[in-house]
Amino acid sequence: MELPRCSLDGVELKSRGTESADSGIGDLDELPVPQQIRVSNITCDSFRISWDMEDRGRDRITHYFIDLNKKENKDSNKFKHKDVPTKLVAKTVPLPMTVRGHWFLSPRTEYTVAVQTAAKQPDGDYAVSQWSEIIEFCTADYSAVQLNQLLQKAEVIAGRMLPFTIFYRNQQKEYFHEPGPFYCSRDARCRRMLPTVKDNSGSHGSPISGKLEGVFFSCNTEFNTGKPPQDSPYGPFRFQIQADILCNQNTNVYFGDFYCMYTSYHYVVLVLTPDGSKGDAFCKGRLPALDRFNNCFLTCTEDENGSLSFRHAQDVILEVIYTEPVDLSLGTVTQISGHQLMSLSTLNAKKDPSCKTCNISVGR
Repeated sequence: MELPRCSLDGVELKSRGTESADSGIGDLDELPVPQQIRVSNITCDSFRISWDMEDRGRDRITHYFIDLNKKENKDSNKFKHKDVPTKLVAKTVPLPMTVRGHWFLSPRTEYTVAVQTAAKQPDGDYAVSQWSEIIEFCTADYSAVQLNQLLQKAEVIAGRMLPFTIFYRNQQKEYFHEPGPFYCSRDARCRRMLPTVKDNSGSHGSPISGKLEGVFFSCNTEFNTGKPPQDSPYGPFRFQIQADILCNQNTNVYFGDFYCMYTSYHYVVLVLTPDGSKGDAFCKGRLPALDRFNNCFLTCTEDENGSLSFRHAQDVILEVIYTEPVDLSLGTVTQISGHQLMSLSTLNAKKDPSCKTCNISVGR
């Protein structure tokens, strides 16, 4: 049975504290103070809240005041405007009740919450109890519902499909080569590219950011040459590997994210993972699975002679995460002739929250 949701008959923006008499709110000792605050069933844009109360004065309660604030980040920019505290005024409903609202709740965000009871007076003012203790909680990642909304938005702008034959990965020289006896990257030392945890670029609620391990690849080609671009924001040395080594009949494809960085370029994150692998287990139930043969972003089809053909979407930049180690001996490393375009790097890039193309109505 669906539990009652928070009925908001007003939302006030003010700091929590003891209000003065002319604010329309006064104290009433007979009102019980909420105790043992409990927050449960947390999603990216909702939570359920309940508490205990003494019987004395309960019959006088007409409203609950819920004070919700983003938890202060000590590392945040001191010159950035602080978030305005949000006080939710909810009519009395049976507990627990659901508080839902994408306009004041963001995914993967720490909040503090406190509650007080209130009684609406004949003159329209409120009498209130003391505030409860302050409870901390963190909202969840995007669920399959939100990810499918992002997926549908990405499909709209993906564009026509272009053929490609290789996946590639750009890095600095030190990533691939050992410059001396006292230093080498761990990938160069073991001659494998090892999975690392994905950074926090893209949608704030993406369930793969900071959790999924993988090796980043690109596959986009230039429409006029059919080859990878000669510029890269990640380094002048490029590892290339035949596409069928990473994507074949044993590979599952998942949609991971859709975002932009205050530019006209839009990025789609895909996850390639061998069927039954650790990465595959992580993605199942978290990410929308794509039909490897028929989707709007990256396809792998088998020709009559048994060989595999690959196509990628033209109008989005694909970021492909392969969840297993990749042996450097399976490909080649060459130096590209173009420039290192640092402005196009997506490392820990923040998503544009105002873009109507790639945002959904929940957080960012």
